[in-house]
Amino acid sequence: MRTTTRAVDLLLALALFTGAAGAVTGCGSEQADGPGAQLRDSGSAVRSQARARQVAGAWDGSAAAEAWRKGYYPMGEAVQLPDNAFRTEADKRAYATQNFVLRGELPDTPQKTGQVAWESGESLTLPLMGARKAYESVARGSNDGPHLTVTEAKLSEMTLATNRGPATVPAWLFTLEGYDTPLRRVALSPSKLPRPPIRPAGQLPTDELSPLERLVEVAGDGQSVTVIAGHGACDDGPVVDVLETAGSVVLSASVVGSKGGPCEGVMLLEKVTVELNQPIGDRILLDAFTGRPVPYGERHGSSPSWS
Repeated sequence: MRTTTRAVDLLLALALFTGAAGAVTGCGSEQADGPGAQLRDSGSAVRSQARARQVAGAWDGSAAAEAWRKGYYPMGEAVQLPDNAFRTEADKRAYATQNFVLRGELPDTPQKTGQVAWESGESLTLPLMGARKAYESVARGSNDGPHLTVTEAKLSEMTLATNRGPATVPAWLFTLEGYDTPLRRVALSPSKLPRPPIRPAGQLPTDELSPLERLVEVAGDGQSVTVIAGHGACDDGPVVDVLETAGSVVLSASVVGSKGGPCEGVMLLEKVTVELNQPIGDRILLDAFTGRPVPYGERHGSSPSWS
């Protein structure tokens, strides 16, 4: 069963990272025959469904899908915050703007490789990210506003969601002044993406199909996924339809309730949570528009899911 809900504001960090021009609110989910589909032209809905089936057919059983399942692709936060973060609004803003100050020296990398260890017992060895690169991936800010101070860094590990389920991975632990627990940053880069077996869709009306921005979260039980979808200032917002197969979950984003007349040219972003019939498991989460896996990460800047 899929339901439509509306959520409250996203975190300040998300709003600042995305650079959205308007308020960022809400979430909802639809299935192909749900209420969102009824607001669209029936021909648009049929074409959107046909595209989703093409994407699923191209990926299911393909060499690209096999390569995907053998690789390491994060589907959870590459950065885990200290407990009870953040103490103040200033600290929250410092993190959102990536404004850090380093006190002291960063350690040398003790080895060249690190290992991804899945709960299934499988593992994968990948190049290890150095402390300097890991630090610079979270500390891109350089303004005179509020900042967080890093006093120490050491190599340890953390657990996060991946395309193959939860995994334990090497992580750099950065001690922040004023916090009892560290900020953790994954010390591995993802595997190289396989070449998609289908091309992106051509130019289409947004009420028929539009690209997703990115993946936000996979629920702990795998029964839902949350993505960011875009829409304009003169419509009723985005809907995301889902097509599930044995090998993939294809998401089709579109907008509903487009209005005529003058319209401010801004991109608004909303969280959209899509309920699934079955846990996602090791199925590939695909964007019907791009024909590619839905990336996890920030809109502006490198995503942990792409290399």
